[in-house]
Amino acid sequence: MIRVVLPYHLRNLARTDAEVTLEVPEPITIAAALDALEARFPVLRGTIRDHGTLKRRPFIRYFACKEDLSLESTDTPLPAAVISGAEPFLVVGAMAGG
Repeated sequence: MIRVVLPYHLRNLARTDAEVTLEVPEPITIAAALDALEARFPVLRGTIRDHGTLKRRPFIRYFACKEDLSLESTDTPLPAAVISGAEPFLVVGAMAGG
């Protein structure tokens, strides 16, 4: 089981708590975690990743163990601390404007 922390607008849309636990099949990668999240909360499909390309939306970032994983390949395995449940995988809504 991994822990995923969602930003307010996505947890409000999914009608869930800020942190959810997910069963993710191995290998536990960024893509596998997002697939499991979207399978559990279908309303989130297209909000984190584009429907067709599955690329990360521009104002969404991914973090784990204080590292920005946003520009990593989605085939990148999540850190061991996330896989063990010690640390969460964070989906963060980026801020913009001036």
